[in-house]
Amino acid sequence: MSDFDAIDSLLDAVGPQAQLPPCQVRRELRERARLSKAQVARALGVSPSTLSGWESGRDPAGEARAKYAYLLDGLNTKLATETENTAELAEQPMASGAAAAVTSTSSPEAGQDEDEVELLAVPEPCVLCGRPAEQRVAGFAQHLDPSACQAPPVETPKPAPAAPSAQAQEPRTARPPRPAGGKSAAPRGRAFQEPSGPADLIHEAVHAALAEHRGDVEAASAALLKRAIPDAMRLLDETRKGARYDVIAHPWIPDILKKPTSKGADQIWEARPKWTRPELPPGKHDVTALDINGAYLSALKTHLPLGQLEHSSGFAHDRRRAGVHLITPPAWEHDAVLPNPIGQRDEPGPLWVTEPTLRLLLRLSGPKHRLCEPPEIHESYTSGATENLLEKFRIALKDARDTAIADGDELTLEYVKAMYSKFVSTMGESNYNRELYRPDWMHIIRSQAFANLWMKALKAHEAGLPVVRAMGTDELHVTGDWRRVFPEGRSVTEVKVKDTYTAGTDTKASIEQEQ
Repeated sequence: MSDFDAIDSLLDAVGPQAQLPPCQVRRELRERARLSKAQVARALGVSPSTLSGWESGRDPAGEARAKYAYLLDGLNTKLATETENTAELAEQPMASGAAAAVTSTSSPEAGQDEDEVELLAVPEPCVLCGRPAEQRVAGFAQHLDPSACQAPPVETPKPAPAAPSAQAQEPRTARPPRPAGGKSAAPRGRAFQEPSGPADLIHEAVHAALAEHRGDVEAASAALLKRAIPDAMRLLDETRKGARYDVIAHPWIPDILKKPTSKGADQIWEARPKWTRPELPPGKHDVTALDINGAYLSALKTHLPLGQLEHSSGFAHDRRRAGVHLITPPAWEHDAVLPNPIGQRDEPGPLWVTEPTLRLLLRLSGPKHRLCEPPEIHESYTSGATENLLEKFRIALKDARDTAIADGDELTLEYVKAMYSKFVSTMGESNYNRELYRPDWMHIIRSQAFANLWMKALKAHEAGLPVVRAMGTDELHVTGDWRRVFPEGRSVTEVKVKDTYTAGTDTKASIEQEQ
């Protein structure tokens, strides 16, 4: 009977999923209830980024779906009751003063974001000019009307406030102010500094893990590595506060970026180098295998498309946009001394490459290098782009990494490494990260790491160092005095020695024997 009990239990778990309203209705219900994304996300046990995805068309599953459906159903019922009560009150006479009071506390100004403003019962000093202000924007008391603010003239973007939250009447003076979140930029010229920053999230996580496991470094490391992906997403949320763009998105993507099967691959070619020099000059040579530090961390600085990819055809390349491109790569005639910029590829003809690969080919075909002909662009899927979309995220991880190295803190170092490496590897189609679904970004960041390694090979070659091997994102083998070309160390701008060996006349055979 135990087998049948297990089957019955399984069948009980399979049932109709909770029904959810359309995504625009979900957002409308939350906004009508004057609830911020952070409030709702906290109640559901998810991040604000996940909630943004649910309000943009992505559906939750399992227990999260049931909880979300329960919340939306409750909001719908409660708001319907309030609407009926409001209609009854509207039929009764109301004093003009009372009507004005209701209006002043219930309606945000037109065009303002309903997630960021609270109306204060007692005015507080404006953070910009010090004069009494009756609104708090994203936790800061300040004037909404620039004419009412007597601060010195500074460039101050107008904040996009929201309707008063349900907690607007509660005293908040004991809580430290926090910067504006969402899509509006935080006003400049504030005379205070945030008491903590993104790097503190990393340090706090490490200390908490050590405390939880009573100082057992091995157990704390295992726990930190398991939570590296959600922790990376929380860090990303923190570093994106005040940014102009919401990076948590699930836009439409073309079929070339979709896997045909669960174990298959899409059509994007990342140009991963896997090259060994055919031969060296006669004699034996001392070869140093250099390890490129933080390859994926450095690659986070790359041109990423901001929105949905749009199709275009033709030979022109717009440097203000980024995406994936169908090209016919140029012939490469320098394989004896340098790897092919598109990697090891046997099949001729057009292929889909990413933005970093295309820009590398265009650079090498330009007047400075003239190493090849320009690639032929047939069609593209691109969007407006920026190189600094993940820059604050990258810097936070880099600073934590540098601090860990300086302190000899290998636990934090491995945790940070797991955060950025798993962040890159799971932002595509992955069951481990359902918040961020941008396979185009994943391919672009990986290709940027390969392009960075290729440019280091070119730097060595131009400095007179024979390049013996280039592999993956972080392995470059050279002969000669490499320290006059590359600084040695553990920072992301330095390299360290991975191995040394001797290569003879039969270079390829010698290298393969040493590996």
